[in-house]
Amino acid sequence: MSSFFASAAARHAVDVLASRSLIRLVTEIDDNGAIPPRRLAGTLSDLSPHQLRSASDTARTYGLVRVAPGAGLELTESGRELADLYDALARWARRHSVPAAVCEFSSRVRHVLGLLAPSLTPGNADRPGPLADVRPISVEAEAELACARTSLIQWLVGNPQVARAELERAA
Repeated sequence: MSSFFASAAARHAVDVLASRSLIRLVTEIDDNGAIPPRRLAGTLSDLSPHQLRSASDTARTYGLVRVAPGAGLELTESGRELADLYDALARWARRHSVPAAVCEFSSRVRHVLGLLAPSLTPGNADRPGPLADVRPISVEAEAELACARTSLIQWLVGNPQVARAELERAA
């Protein structure tokens, strides 16, 4: 796939998508359905009020969630697609024991996004970042990582607002 992003746009998109609180919010709603606003803190009790507010605001700003009357925060189509992408990234990381054999879901997603970030810019195509402190990966793992990269690029192309830093500053 030949879609590339300016370095700042790629960095911004990965920073947004790799937010632990955003990963937690999106995957919780994907796994368990809409969350009433008053139940957000109890549902995601491992997040501080600031993290909850930030994740919720970010998700709304980028069109990942909406408030459904009578139900609460629910995923939009873009949010459901992002949840699927997160699942695919975590599956790759789990299969290849990165960043460790045992770690939490959001750490796996964040790690793979970090590996893929350099390959989103011109001149670095198909070149994932180094796997620090990890054994070299197999040809099969590299091919799977290339598929994950393609999925990430497709999601970003379909959701260009996430790669635009101006939205973040304007919010």
